[in-house]
Amino acid sequence: MTKGKVTHYTNIEAEDLNYVGAKGVKRRWLIDDKNDGAPVYAMRMFEVEPGGYSPRHAHDWEHENYIIEGEGRLWLNDQWNEIKSGDVAYIAPNLEHQFENTGDTTLRFLCGIPIESRYRK
Repeated sequence: MTKGKVTHYTNIEAEDLNYVGAKGVKRRWLIDDKNDGAPVYAMRMFEVEPGGYSPRHAHDWEHENYIIEGEGRLWLNDQWNEIKSGDVAYIAPNLEHQFENTGDTTLRFLCGIPIESRYRK
């Protein structure tokens, strides 16, 4: 039986997102199958440095995002959308998207995905 957990996000390692087309992005797997036995969903936190960005890409699974702090913009629906602390974003499957930090502080956001998507390319 899988047990629950309570921890501060800083206790979870932040890994550099060294993807082509990304700059200044770190990812933390806050809740996942490997460390927590979560069977359906994973929760990740992304941290984007000022001037940093994720790669522009699309895939066949959805994202649910909550902007924790900072400001930036999100490429979605073929346009830039301003984002800030407290905003939410739903990214449907197969939509091209990209996050970019346009502020002076770290842009932090939560990203929920289906566990099965972790193993798809």
